[in-house]
Amino acid sequence: MTTPVVLETITELRAALSGPVAFVPTMGALHDGHLELVDRAAELAPTVVVSIFVNPLQFGPNEDLDRYPRTPEADLEKLGARGVQYVFMPSADELYPQWPIATKVTAGAVGGMYEGRSRPGHFDGVLTVVAKLLNIVQPDAVVFGRKDAQQVFLVTRMVRDLNLPIRVDVVDTVREPDGLALSSRNRYLDDKERRAARVLSQALEAAVSSGDRGVDPALAAAQSVLMGEQLIELDYLVIVSPTTFLPVDEGYRGKAIVLIAATVGSTRLIDNEPILLTA
Repeated sequence: MTTPVVLETITELRAALSGPVAFVPTMGALHDGHLELVDRAAELAPTVVVSIFVNPLQFGPNEDLDRYPRTPEADLEKLGARGVQYVFMPSADELYPQWPIATKVTAGAVGGMYEGRSRPGHFDGVLTVVAKLLNIVQPDAVVFGRKDAQQVFLVTRMVRDLNLPIRVDVVDTVREPDGLALSSRNRYLDDKERRAARVLSQALEAAVSSGDRGVDPALAAAQSVLMGEQLIELDYLVIVSPTTFLPVDEGYRGKAIVLIAATVGSTRLIDNEPILLTA
């Protein structure tokens, strides 16, 4: 087991790093899904840096910034067991010395859809902090999880649009044995809500299984599963193109992504699965 070096300032981090680096940005409260990202990062570079920073810029006024779980000691223990060398844990003042921040990265029209429609400004905050972290760490590769599909699309597009010399590597969603996608917010669910939350992945499976019938039948199959669970309050269910992240039309054929977001009790959860539409 390694004891990670905890770095709290940009100056310390830049002085510590040399050679190829793979980077995993997180907000802490680490679970096995995060650790899969760490394991992938270790395959990409000899030095792994993990950041733990609950980014205030991506939370709206009525969101759970203060409630968001913070478990730094447990996080460091888990990262040490994975052999992580460096953990960057800056304060908000370190990353945002001038608040409110005047310069932001905009997520554009797609950033205002799906998660962005429910959380205005969220993806501007995500892209801004990711851009800052990539500039600070200057990694050769950065690793994200496929569960946050819209975030992955927007970050990948930002890296391309800004000509950043960084590889974006994406790791498949890690799930519980019953199919529920791992999330730091799952801990908010009580037993009844936890059982209800399984329906999200079951709805996605139903859509994927109906991909050979076309877009509308796939969505209808997912809806039929969701209708059986009263604790689920659906926000959106949509099939999007992986290249544009815009909703596909009924005549679309080829690879796509089914996105779902819903509130279970007071907890908002998201999930997605790739789908092949052939009819």
